[in-house]
Amino acid sequence: MGWRSTVTYAVLPGLAVLLTLAAGYLRWQTVTVQQDQVAGTESVRAATDGTVALLSYRPDTVEKDLDAAKSRMTGQFLDAYTSLTHEVIIPGAQQKQIVATATIPAAASISASDSHAVALLFVNQTITVGQGVPTSSTSTVRVTLDKVDNRWLISQFDPV
Repeated sequence: MGWRSTVTYAVLPGLAVLLTLAAGYLRWQTVTVQQDQVAGTESVRAATDGTVALLSYRPDTVEKDLDAAKSRMTGQFLDAYTSLTHEVIIPGAQQKQIVATATIPAAASISASDSHAVALLFVNQTITVGQGVPTSSTSTVRVTLDKVDNRWLISQFDPV
């Protein structure tokens, strides 16, 4: 067999297979990166909305406000939050007429996959007790989310 036959029947088909595999791998990488970017965007939005909901309430609607926030949580964090709100926050807010308002001036995705994400949030919270002067505080929280039934839910909430 001459060199032309070798190139025609061995090298060119082998090169075609390698190029096809490389193109497939690059396409898979592109799709994975795009999915992670979408997950990052969606999870940061869910972390932001959920954090505002769980840290904001008014004394006349505190029970309704914080019970509604529970729909944004899952797992042990949901259990701990439920216990804390019913034993401490709701009675305290009603008794002392506490108004809490949270805003998120900045948030970023730390990591995200199709079912698990971590976001870093900068939180501003203003609290007013009765007719007192409002006090403001800032904090940073690491919010871990899990995707449950196609919804991003907060599974951990850790001050940094």
